[in-house]
Amino acid sequence: LRCSCRRWGGLVQPGGSLRLSCVASGFSLDNSLDGSAIGWFRQAPGKERELVSCLGVHPSRPYYGDSVKGRFFASKDTAKNTAYLQMNSLKREDTAVYYCAKDCDYDLRGKGTQVTVSS
Repeated sequence: LRCSCRRWGGLVQPGGSLRLSCVASGFSLDNSLDGSAIGWFRQAPGKERELVSCLGVHPSRPYYGDSVKGRFFASKDTAKNTAYLQMNSLKREDTAVYYCAKDCDYDLRGKGTQVTVSS
């Protein structure tokens, strides 16, 4: 039961945008089908792992970490069983490896993808 984390671009300038996608495999993101929550974590060298977002049972009330509130937006397409993380107004400190995770549980994460914010 894993997520496959795919990125649309990996290197972006400060102030730019990027969207990550995560295809859920082996479980559903559809709440009407007893779906699972889906979260995004990031890990930067020398920094604590951070839960960036968690899109749970009530997608209208997703969780966002303080450092990304107002800039990052989580969503999902249940028809494609895919979750997305739209990242706007990117900062250098957003540079990290990003992971999607079933049930917002880091131990159930997929393969990470590197996001680098640099000029």
